Amino acid sequence: MSKRIPRVNQLIKKELSQIVLKEIEFPKGVLVTVTRVEASLDLNQAKVFISSLPESHTERVLSILNRQIYFIQQKLNKRLKMKFIPKIEFREEKKTREAGEVEGILERLKKDST
Repeated sequence: MSKRIPRVNQLIKKELSQIVLKEIEFPKGVLVTVTRVEASLDLNQAKVFISSLPESHTERVLSILNRQIYFIQQKLNKRLKMKFIPKIEFREEKKTREAGEVEGILERLKKDST
């Protein structure tokens, strides 16, 4: 299998993380992370998985990102030195929900033990 797609995924993830961190405004106290990118084999599209803490803000974060998607895509296009740059699509990262549930259980256990 080609190493190209995983390298492209990493590159897009790195650049989008910087764009999201520095260029997009989120509600105060909300942490947004680009968890992974899955580009299609033909590099036409890329699913960008996003997680947010607190998790209750995920829908709002996705809404903000989707409103800014053209701006974000333009920034990405300028940063990447590639012939074809995939069209990005933001998705909620479901795997972090499980981690959040575990974290919540640990917090409750910590409070119960004190």
